Amino acid sequence: MTDVYLSHNNIVSSLGFDSETVINNIHNQVSGLQLIDDKNLLPQPFWSSIINTKALSERFKPLEGKGDFTRLEQMMITSLNHVIQASKIPLTKNVGLIISTTKGNIDVLEKNNEFPEERAYLSVLGKKIKDFFKFENEAVVISNACVSGILAVAVAKRYIQQGVYDHVFIVSGDLVTEFILSGFNSFQALSDAPCKPYCKNRSGINIGEVAASILVTNNKTNLVKEAVAVLGEGSCNDANHISGPSRTGEGLFRSVTSALKEANISSESIDYISAHGTATPYNDEMEAIAFNRLGLQNVPTNSLKGYFGHTLGASGLLETIVGMHSLYNNTLYVSLGFETLGVTQPINIITQITPKKMNFFLKTASGFGGSNTAVIFEKVKKDKK
Repeated sequence: MTDVYLSHNNIVSSLGFDSETVINNIHNQVSGLQLIDDKNLLPQPFWSSIINTKALSERFKPLEGKGDFTRLEQMMITSLNHVIQASKIPLTKNVGLIISTTKGNIDVLEKNNEFPEERAYLSVLGKKIKDFFKFENEAVVISNACVSGILAVAVAKRYIQQGVYDHVFIVSGDLVTEFILSGFNSFQALSDAPCKPYCKNRSGINIGEVAASILVTNNKTNLVKEAVAVLGEGSCNDANHISGPSRTGEGLFRSVTSALKEANISSESIDYISAHGTATPYNDEMEAIAFNRLGLQNVPTNSLKGYFGHTLGASGLLETIVGMHSLYNNTLYVSLGFETLGVTQPINIITQITPKKMNFFLKTASGFGGSNTAVIFEKVKKDKK
């Protein structure tokens, strides 16, 4: 089977416009969450992680794109441009493009927006990104709730192993908008304070926005220092409820089981779990149950939602990139906001920066509609010269 690697990467977020800056802020336990008072988005103040508009414009302007671009398109193009330029890979027929998002340009449907309604179509978003960079192949858009970002990695791996492409660029992104905030608010899922994943005092989620990009490739040369190999993946829908996860963690349990089987390793080999951890009562409880069923309850685990909020369809790729750097740095990063365990099953939440030699990490994600995805990564062993 063809080996598949994750290499060049970029994060555009409230914590910085490149992966290294973002990782440094996480290392220093700096959160991008702020109290936002914008009645155009929500009647009451809310905690969120929002990209600075002026800073985004300054980085997008030199790219000299023709036409008008939405905020999300500017975020995605800025991020993906960094990865394409760094990789130096010509965008020929053997190169694919995957876009992952939950809601895309949903903000164009809001009142007083200058863009036509058709810009909200995910296919149009895909064409705008594809045309900007002049990819020869059509963009594949993955929109499967909040597993979209990590599912895109699994799909890219399959494309490469099936010989469809040699390289796939992925760009993920989602926005903080009135539509998304009002939706989660109607579920009474928004927290009125910075979120606290897995904590006894958690009260819900914060919504954040981010764009993240990565190169998935079959070529082991020219890999970045934090590159990882994709060993195994699995995705399973538990079909429990439109918004509530399986109470037994069945979908996540089966996804991780499938990933472990393909990776041909045991659960004892996992050094670290980058979990979903939204800080809602049902999600965190479900994950704790699934991890215990898998024998992973003692593996160091964190949620990164305390740094970025929940970035929806971009969260899986964002958190994978942070996991790559964590593995390379042999450093476990704090699960920000956690104080006292608030789930019924024991899990090993990371509460302080911890040096640890690591080789394997597991990324999991779960989303509305019962979707669950798990991918296992291995640190790339550098060839001896």
